Amino acid sequence: METAVKEQVLRLFTYGLYNLTATHGNNDSHAHPLIDGSQQFALNVLGTDQKSVAQDFFRPSQRQGQSLNGHPFTPGPRTGAPLPTELPAWVECQVTDTVARGDHTVYVAEVIDAGVRQPEPQPLDMWNTGWFYTG
Repeated sequence: METAVKEQVLRLFTYGLYNLTATHGNNDSHAHPLIDGSQQFALNVLGTDQKSVAQDFFRPSQRQGQSLNGHPFTPGPRTGAPLPTELPAWVECQVTDTVARGDHTVYVAEVIDAGVRQPEPQPLDMWNTGWFYTG
């Protein structure tokens, strides 16, 4: 298989762009050990106009009080995971299974709570950012 062809095809798939947060009693900035420890996480939906917010979370998370990378949040009602208040929607999840392959871990999870902050939110997706993820 040609790597360039694979990348070209994978770039045709649309991917949602989400902010993943988790908590497990410390301020570790890496989600993997936090999710492994708590077996819970939150996915926060970014709006179509929030590309700059997404960029703020491409670096390790820094928590200062009730702010994560400069964005205010409230703790999730079920998991305590940060829910950035400017993002339009969120789900809190409980891990039900874990699949580790290569350098990725897939967490299979049940949604245990959800919230919408904006009426009829439009989600940001990878296609509209000009960014590409090819695995």
